[in-house]
Amino acid sequence: MHLEHLSLHNFRNYARLEMSMPTGPILLHGANAQGKTSLLEAIYYLATARSPYTTSDRQLINWNAEQDILPFTKIGAEVLSDRHILNRVEITIAPDSNTLNGERFRKEIRINGVSRRMMDLIGQINVVMFLPQDLILVEGPPAERRRYMNVTLCQTDSDYCQALVTFEKMLVQRNALLKRIADGEARPGELDYWDEQLTTSGAVLIAGRQRLLRELEVKARQVHRDLSGGEEDLELQYQPGFLPTAENSGQLSFNVLGLDLNRQLDPKTIAAQFRERLGETQGEEIARGMTLIGPQRDELRLMVNGHDLGLYGSRGQARTAVMALKLAELEWMRLAIGEWPILLLDEVIAELDAHRRAYLLNRIQGASQVLLTTTEPEIFTPDFLDRAARWHIHQGQIITIDGATG
Repeated sequence: MHLEHLSLHNFRNYARLEMSMPTGPILLHGANAQGKTSLLEAIYYLATARSPYTTSDRQLINWNAEQDILPFTKIGAEVLSDRHILNRVEITIAPDSNTLNGERFRKEIRINGVSRRMMDLIGQINVVMFLPQDLILVEGPPAERRRYMNVTLCQTDSDYCQALVTFEKMLVQRNALLKRIADGEARPGELDYWDEQLTTSGAVLIAGRQRLLRELEVKARQVHRDLSGGEEDLELQYQPGFLPTAENSGQLSFNVLGLDLNRQLDPKTIAAQFRERLGETQGEEIARGMTLIGPQRDELRLMVNGHDLGLYGSRGQARTAVMALKLAELEWMRLAIGEWPILLLDEVIAELDAHRRAYLLNRIQGASQVLLTTTEPEIFTPDFLDRAARWHIHQGQIITIDGATG
C-alpha cells in the first residue's frame, strides 16, 4: 500500500500542496516548524480521522484561512493497494452550519467522490506511526494505552470499531441513568436494556484487545531480545476492567504475567459473564452513579524481566520496549491486511543510538512506503540516503533533491 498523490488545502502551515509520492523511503528534512510533521499528520488523519497531536480539528486549519468567512481545510490522497486498487480519499473540515457561533467543526468524508460515514474510512489507508512521544505508552495514563489499542484495531477490524462507538455511547447513557436512579427519578429495572447493549459491545472490545496483545507480544518479544542482546524479556500484561474466567471454571484467563497465549475467549462467552457481574455490582454502581467495571477501565502494562517499566524501568528500557512494540505492530498489521501499511517516523531516528538506528532501518527496508522526518539528514547512512527520496521542507514548501518544488 502506498500513496500516489497527496493534496493539502489550508492544512497547518500548508496553504496549498499537490505532490506525487514515490514508493520506498521518503526523507523529509529541514529546520523545525517548517511543515515536516504536518505532512505525516495529514496522512495519519486520512487513515484514522484523528490527529496524533491535537484533539481539536480547528487547530488543523491554516491560521491565514481563519480570517475567511468560512474557514476550512481539505486533505486528500490517492492510495494504491498491492491489489492495484486505486482509491481517492478526502476529508474536509469546516464550521458546522447547524451552530450559530461557528465554534463547532464537522468532518465530511468522501471516498471516490461519494460522501461516506466515518466507518467507511476504515481500511482505506493503513498506517503505523512512530513518535518520540510514544514513550507515553509506558509512562503515561491508562487512557493512552487504551487509545493505542483502539487505533490499531480500528484500522483493521470494522466490527471492533463499530463496537467501540456503540460501547462509548452506551456507557454515557448508562452512567446518566445510574445517577437518575440514585436521585429517585428512574427504576433499577430500566438498566436491563443498557446492560445488554453495554456487555455485547464491551465483550467485542475485550476479546479484540486480548487477541491483539497475544499476537503483538509474540513478535515484540523477539524484537526486544534482539535489541537487548538477549538479556531482557518483554511481556505485555493485559489487565481488563472486567476479568472473565475460562469456561466458568474459576480459573482466571487473563490473570497471568503477560498474556495467556493458550486461550482466547469469544465475545459471547465474555458478554454473558460481564452481564452477570453487572448485576452483582448494580447496588454499588447506583450509589456511586457510574459504571465500575468494563473495558473503559482496561489497562496494559509493559513488563521487562517481570518488572513494570512504568514503575521501575529506565528511560532507555522504555524506549527499547516502545520500539519493539511498534515494530511488532508493523508486522502484525502487514499480516492482518495482507500488505505493508504506510510507515510514518517523526524525528525517531535521532532519538536512537547507532545499534537501534541500524536495526530499525533494516527492519523497515521492505516497506512499500516510509516517510521519515529529521533535522539532521547526515545521521543516515550513505546507503539509505542513496535509496531514499530526499525532500527539503521550508515554510510549507517542498523541494526535492533535484530542486523541483511542489
